[in-house]
Order: sequence, then structure tokens, then C-alpha cells
Amino acid sequence: MFVHKRSVARGDGGGGRALPLNLRSMFALCGLLLLVPQLASSSILSKLSEDPDLSQFYSLLEQNQIANSTLSLRACTLFVPTNEAFQRHKNKATYVLYHMATVAMTQDQLTKTIPSDMDGNPPLYITKNRNGDIYVNNARIIPSLSVEMTNNEGKRQVMHIIDEVLVPLTPLPNTKTEITNPDAFQFLQQSDLLDIGEDHRLRVYRSQVTLKGKENLFQSPGGHTFLIPVDEGFKATARSSLVDKKVIDGHVLLNNVIFTAAAPIEVPQTTAAFEDNIKVTVTFFKEKSGIMYVKSNTLLGDNKHATGVVLSEIVAANIPVRNGVVHLIKRPLMIVDTTVTEFLQSFKIEHGALKAFFDTIMANGGYVLNDIKNYSKVTILAPSNEAWENPAIEHIRNNTERMREILNMHIIRDPLNIENIKEKNQNMIAQVPTLSNHTFLYFNINGEGEDEVITVEGGGVNATIVQADVANTNGFVHIIDKVLGIPSTTVLGKMESDP
Repeated sequence: MFVHKRSVARGDGGGGRALPLNLRSMFALCGLLLLVPQLASSSILSKLSEDPDLSQFYSLLEQNQIANSTLSLRACTLFVPTNEAFQRHKNKATYVLYHMATVAMTQDQLTKTIPSDMDGNPPLYITKNRNGDIYVNNARIIPSLSVEMTNNEGKRQVMHIIDEVLVPLTPLPNTKTEITNPDAFQFLQQSDLLDIGEDHRLRVYRSQVTLKGKENLFQSPGGHTFLIPVDEGFKATARSSLVDKKVIDGHVLLNNVIFTAAAPIEVPQTTAAFEDNIKVTVTFFKEKSGIMYVKSNTLLGDNKHATGVVLSEIVAANIPVRNGVVHLIKRPLMIVDTTVTEFLQSFKIEHGALKAFFDTIMANGGYVLNDIKNYSKVTILAPSNEAWENPAIEHIRNNTERMREILNMHIIRDPLNIENIKEKNQNMIAQVPTLSNHTFLYFNINGEGEDEVITVEGGGVNATIVQADVANTNGFVHIIDKVLGIPSTTVLGKMESDP
């Protein structure tokens, strides 16, 4: 009350008589009106400030003058990462304007590409997965938390909450060359100047793209997925000489933008190498460990391009470019230039889908590798890393003779791909001998098309082939989900667990 009396008494700017009531009311109303634009324009900021789970982005937004101006004057869409998303971001730089677009879009209105408000307006890519989840680049929009508001200028503004910080493609901190919103070919050309992590080099593949005159493929407007092998993948052999135009085409998914979080797992995608004379698909798949892979499957090949599957780990994912997304991969797809032995030996120095299988072979003297090295044709049924977590294995792991018998049960002295197995299985369940004395494997095919499941039974264990037809120069590797010959439970354990 005391403050109120002093303010009225000094309303004329001095110590004289008080202003009439109607004048005081007018001044008060004018003061209130002056405050309205500031309050209205900060409505999204107010909403953010009220949510402790969004405090980190709110702090960054407050400090960005361009973002504040946009909120005050323009329509916009704001993609806001949660604090949990920032924890996974690990204190890396955050580009606020890459999280904004100057058009208001609810979830139903989101288009395939949206220009961000960052310099150069690099696009944000909107995709949906099979479950109907909506993603902006690799971040999922949390559907129940989106809000729509109107600022003082009457402009619609929409805020979506996302589970990952959006990361644009930017130059390295010490780069003096200005690079804004490059396409995939400019990315290839300038990759040494870009912040793509862990010192990945792309010089070998870049030179092959230029040598084969495939620049236009990487400059194509629209939205595509580019799989680019790093230089490490060309060290083992003269592999670069095998990269021809068709191989380059087999690394591009045209008109199909796939970020890993929204990737359709185990669903083949057609590549630019899908025509009358050659047909190549690419599939994304993920280990339980979280490691993401792509695999090419040459369904129809020729004398230069063998049929079969080639696996490659994604070593740097979700790099957005002006015409789609880039994933850096460990080795080139489509190229079959290693023996089965060399393929297994590749897991000696790297974690991969068959690391546990290789380690088990070596822990038992490495005899299996020596044996299959002498075979001109061979098929390996290789248990996945998860398959070796079976507790029953620990009881016999130190029994070298028994383990060698188990390992031999996974080796067939014939090149058997899935088509061969189907042919053998036409009239009866296919029975195939192994290197393990008097042990046969029995293949069975259930379902058709996408629902087809191929199982193999051996030594009392029924396993499913989870990755078929990994091609090598002298045969095939099929990855299975169980170790043959070692039941998960003993007979006693099974009796005890049955009701």
C-alpha cells in the first residue's frame, strides 16, 4: 500500500497534485498494452520455462536473438529435445536454429522435407516407421506433447518435443572454408573439412566415383540414402579396382531417405542397381548390442557381380545433406573378394556380428580355420554373438575335444545358399552331412514371402537362420541364433521347468 501511494503522488513527474482518476486509468492502460506484445511473443518460451524436462533447450533458446525474433514475429515450428536427449548428446555443440522452421506444422501437416532456419536452410527430413511414429531426421517426435499457439502477431506456432538433439552437417572448428548445406557429392569432395567424427577418410571411394563419372548420382535433387565406405574398407585387398558403376549404384537408395532410428529393419530396399541385368537390394539390421549394419543382396548378378549378401557395419550414421542422408560404412557392399576363412578372420581385430564365434574357434586351437582353408567349397552355419551367451556352453567350454566336435557340426563341405536349400527341401526335409562324425543337419522351411523362416536342426538344437547367404569366394556363411549341439536346458532342467 505504501508503494502504491507514492506512485500515485508522483504520477505527474514531480511532487505536485495527483492526476485525475481518468488520466491515471489511461496511463495504466497504456502501460499494460505496452507489455502485451512481450508477453504474447514469449508464449512458447513461457511454455518451455514451465517444463523442467526441457530446461536445457530453453536456456539455449533464450540466448539466441534470431530465435527470439522469430518467436515474436513469425509463424514457426520448433523441435525441442528433452534434457535426457541432451545427456546422450554429451556436451556437443547445439544448433538452435536447426531446430526451427519458419512455417507452422502440426504432426499431420509435416511434409517430407522442411527447410530449417539455420544458415543455408539445410532441410529437416520427416519420416514415419511401420508403427506410425514420426521422426525428424533421427529424432522421434513424442506425439502426446506437441502444442500449438498463436503469437501477438496472429502467427501460428507449433512445438514438438523430440527424443534426440538434431545434428546438422558442419565444418570442422578450424576450417576456414565456408560450407553450407552441401549435397552428397559436395560432402564427398569436402569430407576432410567436415565434422564427421573419428577421422573417417573417404578418399578412395571419392576417387572411384569421379573416375567412373558418377557425380550426377550424388548431385541428384530430392531425398536419397547414400552408403559410403570409408578408406579402412579398402585396405585388405585391391578392392578399389572392383568398384565399378554398378557397385556405386548399389550404394544408393533413390527417393528413399532412411535414418537409422526409423529404419525398417530387415526390409529389403531397392537400390539404383535394380534393373533388367542386375538386381541389388539393401537391408538395415541391428544387433542386440545396438550395432547397426547394412547388407547388400545381389539377387541377380553377372560375371563381375556375384550373387549373395555382403555385410557392412555403419560406422557413422545419420549425416544429413541437401539431397538426403549419408551413412558411412566399414567396407563396400556387393564386392565378394574374400574366402570364408578371410571373412571369419576379419573379426580378429574388430567387434562384429561373429566376433564370439571367431574367438571360440581360436580358443580351441584355431583348427577349424585351418580345416576350411583347404576346402574349395564350404558353408558355415555361424552362431551369432548372442547365441554364445547360452549358460550351458560354460560347462563344456574347456573341453577342447567336445568343442571341436561342436564347431565341426557347423561346417558343410558344399556351397549351400538358400536357393540350394530350398531345392533340396522340395519333397522332404533336407538332410545334409557335416564335418562332425555321423552328424547331419536338417533344414526346414516354414511360411512364405516375408513370413518365411528357415530353421536348421543339429545335435538336438533347432536354430533359426537370422542372416542368410553371406557370400564369399568359396562358399556361404549363414548366421544362426543358437549353437548347434548344445541344448539350452538339460533334460533334468526341462523336466523341472515343466508343470
